[in-house]
Amino acid sequence: MLEDEEQSHRIAERVGRYLAANDRLACQFGMRLESVRPGACRVSMAVTPDMLNAAGATHGGVTFTLADFAFAVASNSHGRLAVGLSAAMQYPAASRSGDVLTAEAEEASLGRTTGVYQVSVRRGDGALVGLFSGTVFRRDELLDEMIEKDEALR
Repeated sequence: MLEDEEQSHRIAERVGRYLAANDRLACQFGMRLESVRPGACRVSMAVTPDMLNAAGATHGGVTFTLADFAFAVASNSHGRLAVGLSAAMQYPAASRSGDVLTAEAEEASLGRTTGVYQVSVRRGDGALVGLFSGTVFRRDELLDEMIEKDEALR
C-alpha cells in the first residue's frame, strides 16, 4: 500500500510540474505551484497593477483564473485527463496590487467519471477573497502518455 501511495504522489508531482510549466496563462500571471498531492494542491500568485479593475481591486477574472488553475492541477493529479464541466465562484473580500494570493484546492468527491473540487483563495493576511467550486469529467486518457509525447516533440 505504501508503494501505491508513493506512486500516486509521483504521478501528482509530475502532472503538477507539467501543468505549471505548460499552462501559458498561469505562466503569464506568474502563478507558482507550491505543493501538489493526489486530489489537492496549493498555488500562489502576486497581484500586479495590471491585474486591477477600474475600482482598484483585483479583477474577479484574475482571482477566478488562479482558482481555476489550482482546480486543474488538483483534478488532473490522479493521472487521468480531467476537463471542467462547471465552476462557480464567490468573492467575499477584495485584494489589491501587492497582495499575494494563495489558492488551496481540495477534492470533495472522486468518482469513476466525475470529480468535485473546492478551492479557497486567500490573501497573505488569511482573508478569504474567493471560494470556488468545480466539477470535472474524468476522461480515459492517461496524462503520463500525453506528457511523454509532448516531451518527445521538444
